[in-house]
Order: sequence, then structure tokens, then C-alpha cells
Amino acid sequence: MSGRPRLRRWVCLDVGEVLVDETRLWSTWAATLDVPRLTFLALLGGAIERWGDHTRAFDLLGVPGWRDTEPEVKRAFGALRADDLYVDARSALVGLREAGMGVAVVANQPADRHAELLALGIQPDVMAMSGALGVAKPDPGFFARILSLLGNPPPGEVAYVGDRIDNDVVPSRAAGMRAVWLRRGPWSLLAEDTGGAAHLVVTSLAELAADPDAAWR
Repeated sequence: MSGRPRLRRWVCLDVGEVLVDETRLWSTWAATLDVPRLTFLALLGGAIERWGDHTRAFDLLGVPGWRDTEPEVKRAFGALRADDLYVDARSALVGLREAGMGVAVVANQPADRHAELLALGIQPDVMAMSGALGVAKPDPGFFARILSLLGNPPPGEVAYVGDRIDNDVVPSRAAGMRAVWLRRGPWSLLAEDTGGAAHLVVTSLAELAADPDAAWR
């Protein structure tokens, strides 16, 4: 019998602070709003720690209409660049595949991130962004769509890797997936997994790629 062998398990990756370092994005917000970069980043971290909601940083800055500025930020930011990727992003996909995993990238991102990631060499077996799907985390429907995109494997055979407890770890576990918490970026470093929702905690994609079966132990 010929054809591609049946994939044993899936690892599904988030984008922000998993594949992509969002420092340049937030710096672009600071520049567009004409706020000192350090001030903006400090308020961003404070809002995440105090309320778990980064948008409160805009309230603290006195810019309640910040969403009207998004098109300007998008133009200034442009497309993702190679230096926006974490250094282990591409190699982790290779390592996960070599370990026999199916690899997906499904995240809360604008639809055009799909083509940008492909252009940077992020070429998983399956990729989709919430902007195209019409549903976003932490909605349970988002995780249902992941399973559908993967061909409806048993949820327990899918590991979802994200940096946020609220958006990634808790809802992916509730969906029956293996929840992998990647602790890098402000959301992960300011949070605590008080409910013990994560099945596995790692500090880099390289760590996960070296032993992806750890998500199922």
C-alpha cells in the first residue's frame, strides 16, 4: 500500500510568542500612539498582570479609541519579517516532523498572517488564522475547528501549544487536547497556572521538539 503514512499525533502551534516575537508589533503601537516605548511596554505588562487584559493599557494611556488606529499600525508594521520569528521556529517544525508528529499552526491572527508565515518558511501540514476562520480563542468553536482541519482525530491525540493560560491552556484542555504551556513572552511570564491546567510546561519550542512525546506523559 503506497501513500503517506498515517500521522500518529498532532502538535498545533499558536503564533504570537510561540513562533513570532511580538516586540516589533508592540513597539509599532508605541510609535504610532507617540508614547515612549518603555512606558507603553511597562503599561502593557502591568495591564496583563493586574487584569489579564492587555487592552487596559490603552485605557491607562487615555486612548479609548485605539482600535481606530489599527489600520495605521498595520501599515507601519507591514508584513512579518524573518527577524520577527523566534530562532527556534523553523527548526522546531523540522524536529517535530522528524519525531513523527503532524504539525499545524492555528492561531488568533489576521488572515494575511497565513501567507506571511509561508513566505518565511513556516510550512506546516495545516495552517489557518482566526481572521479567516471567523472564530477565535478562547471560544470552544475555535478548537472544534482545529480538529476539523486536522481530519477529526481524537482530541487527546492533539497537543495545543500556546503562551497564554486563559486563551490557550485552559480552553485547549477543556476541548480534550493536551495543553502545552510555552513560557515565553509577557502573558506567560506574568501568569500562573494555579489550576494546573497544563499537561506540559516548556520554555522553548526547541525543548518541545526534542521530546514532543512529553506532552502525552
